[in-house]
Amino acid sequence: MKICTVTRVVMCAALLAGCVSTGTHKQTLAELEQARKALESSKKQAAAEADRLQKQLVDVNTRVAGLMSGTTTAQEEIERLQKRASELEAETARVNELVKQLSEQDQDLKEQLKAEAAAKARLEQERAAKEAEIQQQQEQLRAEVGEKSRLEQDRAAKEAEIQRLTRTHEELTKSLEAEIAKGDIKIKQVRDRLTINMVDRVLFDSGQSKVKPSGLKVLKQVSDILKNVTDKQIRIEGHTDNVPIGVKLKERFQTNWELSTARATSVVRYLIEEGGVDRANLLAVGYADTKPIASNDTEEGRTANRRIEIALYPKDLSEIVNQLKP
Repeated sequence: MKICTVTRVVMCAALLAGCVSTGTHKQTLAELEQARKALESSKKQAAAEADRLQKQLVDVNTRVAGLMSGTTTAQEEIERLQKRASELEAETARVNELVKQLSEQDQDLKEQLKAEAAAKARLEQERAAKEAEIQQQQEQLRAEVGEKSRLEQDRAAKEAEIQRLTRTHEELTKSLEAEIAKGDIKIKQVRDRLTINMVDRVLFDSGQSKVKPSGLKVLKQVSDILKNVTDKQIRIEGHTDNVPIGVKLKERFQTNWELSTARATSVVRYLIEEGGVDRANLLAVGYADTKPIASNDTEEGRTANRRIEIALYPKDLSEIVNQLKP
C-alpha cells in the first residue's frame, strides 16, 4: 500500500538526518522533500477517499430513511444498507485516523527539513570561514616568502658590495703604496665603508686650495680606481687644525671653513673633470676644525688634523639590488 511505502521513506529519511557533510545534506534534503511531497499526495488522496465515503454514508442513510418511511419497506435491504453504513463508518474512521497520522508525519518531515537546512547553512558558514582562513594563511606565506627572497637579495647585494669595496681597497693600497709607507696616506675599510685619509701636504701647499702638481699625480692614481666605483657615494671632506687663518690669507679665506671647503671642492672638480668619476656619486664638504683626529696641542697632532678624507659609503641598498639584476 502507498501509505506503507511513504512511511518507509520517512523512516529512511530520519536515519539519514545525522549526516554531516555538505554532499550528504544535499542528498538527504532531496529525499526528505520527495517524501514530504509523497505524504502530501497521500494525505490528499485519503482526504478525498474520506469525503467520498462520507457522501456514500449520507446517501445510504438517506435511502434507509426513505425505505423505512415508505409503505413498501424492504427489511432485508434496510439491514444490508445499515450494515454497509456501519462498514462505511468504520472505514471513514480508519481513513480519518490515517489522515491524522499523515499530518503528524508531514509536520515531522517539515521539522527535519528545517533542521537539515539549518545544518547546511552552518556547514556553508564553516566552509566559508575555513576558506577565508586558508586564503589568509596563503597570503601571509606568500608575503613571508617574498620578504625572505628580498632579504636574501639584499644580503647577496651587500656581500657583493663589500667584496667590490675590498678589491677597491686592495687596488688603492697597491697604487698608493709609497705614500702609505711614508705615513702620508692611510686607508681603512670597515665592512661596507672605506676611508682614504691624506694629510694636506700631499695635495696642497700651506694655505692653498689649488692642488699642487705632485698632488695631481696622487689624485690621478685615486681617480683611476674611483671612476670604476658605481655602487658607493663618494664624499670629499676638507679638515683643518684649530689655528686661525693668518692675516695674509684673510683676503682669500676668512676662516678655516672657507679653506676646508675650497680644498674639498678642488679635489671634487679634479675627480670630475680630469679623473672621469661620475659627478652624481660625489659630494664636497668642509668641516674646518670640527672633526679632529688628534690633539691640536702639538704640531704632530695639528699636522694629522689638516687633511683631506675621501669617504666611500653605501648608497640606498635597493639601488644596488637593481644594478645586480640582468
